[in-house]
Amino acid sequence: MERSGEVEITGVSDFDLEKIFNCGQCFRWSADKHGIFTGVAFGRATRLRRSGDSIFISGSAEDFEAVWRDYFDLDRDYEAIRRRLCVDVFMRKAIDFGAGIRILKQDNWEALCSFIISQCNNITRIGNIINTLCREFGDAFEFEGEVFYKFPSAERLAVLDEPCLSPLRCGYRASYIIEAARAVSGGVPDLDNLSAGSVEQARTELKKLRGVGDKVADCVALFGFNMLDAFPLDVWMKRAVAEYFGPGFDPGVFSPYAGLAQQYIFYYVRNNKKRLHSQ
Repeated sequence: MERSGEVEITGVSDFDLEKIFNCGQCFRWSADKHGIFTGVAFGRATRLRRSGDSIFISGSAEDFEAVWRDYFDLDRDYEAIRRRLCVDVFMRKAIDFGAGIRILKQDNWEALCSFIISQCNNITRIGNIINTLCREFGDAFEFEGEVFYKFPSAERLAVLDEPCLSPLRCGYRASYIIEAARAVSGGVPDLDNLSAGSVEQARTELKKLRGVGDKVADCVALFGFNMLDAFPLDVWMKRAVAEYFGPGFDPGVFSPYAGLAQQYIFYYVRNNKKRLHSQ
């Protein structure tokens, strides 16, 4: 329902703005003191707020149907998936804690570039680097009287050299970004084709890029290709798997939604750091 420049979303479970935007899957969203989140995706900006049981998204009904319905994966029944993933006591606890998370369907090039930047980095610094990248090299546009920046295309970054990225202060990652941009702009790998294949194929092809290992490849598969069976393992996840599941753990137990299970586990352990560190 559209009214006063917003689209009202009702009847959708599992739509917690704080959890969605602060679970490590995206880096271009921020909240003000009123809990209103503002962000950019696919060259569009919007604002989201909750009022009662409804979510309000700024913009037209056309924008909502063209971008935001798919971006927020609104046609998927997350409540049913949560029930399916409650395979033991720990997962029930993690899922109850993380209920409200949705896997965003992000642009594949933006996801690849963002997760190359994310390695050995913290979320605040990742966001600062990406915002600088967009401000320096992305196209500017206006939304509700403010200036925003699109994520620069692989073709735009491919013509640069490493010194051009010095304003980002991203260190050794600059060479990885430039090399990935040149590869993608040249069609190898073809991100659109990879997104239509398997997690294993995506991982294999992405890891041919310098600076892309298993964790970055799996993050791109999950958040950029919407392959919900990808199961990224960073330091936090490795600790959690060791503590709660033990040796020989196979994420296939969560198939075909291992990626969503990963998000529940990740969000739980990152917000319960003291307990995990005490083990």
